[in-house]
Amino acid sequence: MTLVHIGCGAGFSGDRFDASLPILASMAGRHGPKYLLFEVLAERTLAIAQRLRLDDSQAGYSPYLDHYIRPALAGALRHGVRIVSNMGAANPRGAAKRVHRIAEELGLSGVKIAIVSGDDLTEAMSPQEILGAPTMEGIGFAGRPLIAANVYLGARPIAVALATGADVVLVGRTTDSALALGPLIHEFGWAEDDWDRLAAGTIAGHLLECGGQATGAYFADPGFKDVPDLARVGFPIAEIQACGDLVVTKPEGTGGRVSKATITEQVLYEMHDPAAYLVPDVTVDITGMTLAEDGPDRIRLSGVKGHARPPTLKATVCVENGWLGEAEMSYAGPNAFARAELAAAVVRDRLAMQGVNEPARVDIIGAGSVLDGGDAARRQARSLPFYGDYRLRAALLSQRREMAQLVADEVQMLYCSGPAGGGGFRCHVTPQLATASILVDRDRIEAGVQVETIQP
Repeated sequence: MTLVHIGCGAGFSGDRFDASLPILASMAGRHGPKYLLFEVLAERTLAIAQRLRLDDSQAGYSPYLDHYIRPALAGALRHGVRIVSNMGAANPRGAAKRVHRIAEELGLSGVKIAIVSGDDLTEAMSPQEILGAPTMEGIGFAGRPLIAANVYLGARPIAVALATGADVVLVGRTTDSALALGPLIHEFGWAEDDWDRLAAGTIAGHLLECGGQATGAYFADPGFKDVPDLARVGFPIAEIQACGDLVVTKPEGTGGRVSKATITEQVLYEMHDPAAYLVPDVTVDITGMTLAEDGPDRIRLSGVKGHARPPTLKATVCVENGWLGEAEMSYAGPNAFARAELAAAVVRDRLAMQGVNEPARVDIIGAGSVLDGGDAARRQARSLPFYGDYRLRAALLSQRREMAQLVADEVQMLYCSGPAGGGGFRCHVTPQLATASILVDRDRIEAGVQVETIQP
């Protein structure tokens, strides 16, 4: 029986840089096709990457690419582990060039890298058509400067890329679970209408895509959901059969926990409808899925069903969204909350005096800032202890940079023109992007694959 082994070395941009090393060590003793995923792309991450590419045509791939690829590449090649990642972000070709350079610096030759393209929606639609399309969130973007639009590709292009013999496959915007489903389609030859197996492969990818969330990280809640040795949490490895049944585990000797509870939490993560989870390749139904213990830190899943894929693909539209000014100041010791509350009132009054019409958010962190920042939150905060350590935060989003700057200026002025004892001032005024989703007829999208090789 052939097993495909897929490990995940990152679940978001900036996840632990060393998580892939125990996975690669575990892969060394495994038989069958082996893969290592790095999933680092979210909507906001991609929007930032698009902004970086506009400023520098050579940039736009994941800024953490070196941190993940450099420690893993040699071991992956040595153990026959193929790497699949969306670190290409807004510039997969730039990412490939950087991986080539890393390979050269490590003395590695003959490394074949495949690039998946086609997610740039501006190649299929005009900016006016993109901005005029109804968004899933009900936000209107017509007339706003378009930064980028990227469609979620499915797993088939990744399978095509792997068929070239590539050691590393770099993509931009795909659905996260496609990073695992693509290798499974390549290895098992699953047909486009093999809905149950495609659904099972999607769930394998869905369980892997967030890294340590499936093995106890983010799950942990001391005294309620205890997780051993979280500092050394092992990231997940899935073992998948041709029939679609799979086991989720983690490298031996690592921290964390794989249990029915950790798997249940992760499988429900971001799943709007367990009976109809929509991805580009299939509609997934987990209502009949079963979980069973298969040994220590091993959970077996079966019973996933699939239905026909949706007729449309989701695309993320990114537009300019003005400027965000934000600033902070701390108050500590006796009567700290009252001083922080006075500082907040001063900032609100000063902004109103200067004609700021945009709504500013002023919070006292440590005193209800997780709430909406309104009157109810302030009333609740007044019941807190007399002594404390509170941090004032003020923020304003404006289409004009000078208005956003006013927030930073007014908080800084609290040093000598506000309540006693303010300190630790910090501020940022940064350009902002807004994103929303639209649906696109899949027939308008055409993915492509290019291959580059470092010659010996």
